[in-house]
Amino acid sequence: MVNVYVNCPEFENEKLLIRRTEKGDRDDLLKVYSDEKAVPFFNGDNCHGDDFHYTTPQQMEQAMDFWEQSYRDGWFVRFTVICKGSNSAIGTTELFRRNADNGGTGVLRLDLRSDYEREDVILSLLSLIIPHAYELFNCKCIITKGFPDSSDRLSALEKYGFKKSSDKLIGEDGTEYSDYFAIKYKSAL
Repeated sequence: MVNVYVNCPEFENEKLLIRRTEKGDRDDLLKVYSDEKAVPFFNGDNCHGDDFHYTTPQQMEQAMDFWEQSYRDGWFVRFTVICKGSNSAIGTTELFRRNADNGGTGVLRLDLRSDYEREDVILSLLSLIIPHAYELFNCKCIITKGFPDSSDRLSALEKYGFKKSSDKLIGEDGTEYSDYFAIKYKSAL
């Protein structure tokens, strides 16, 4: 088994490259995290009030420094999503194993610039990362937030095989979070 916190893989297809976030991504990612149309679709559940709306290079760098430290500490991996057509970062995805759940559940956060919050992009991204996530994070289920105001995201999740979960995600402070979708490991993947 690969230890993702020692050797972080990259994933790519004809449209996208997904690799660990690097300092050089800052300017492109600032365009993502300052995009006011995209902010409502960033999952800040259990993130101590961070809404991920960054409008200055300093704020973006501070977030990226936290992501890097979190990777070194084994908390989560923040990947940058690169559009091959424009050769630019169009968002990030974060993955980690939530040990609070019996057996561990993988959590996928997906932050995309608003012009890429499209079904085709999301399906392409899911097809790249989900098959590997089970092994990388030693989990049998992956959950991600579906936002009622993003019909493209909801459609992509359903087409990929995610099912709406009736379970609430319980945060560290006991807060209940809803609107999660889950997909369970299938040995055929």
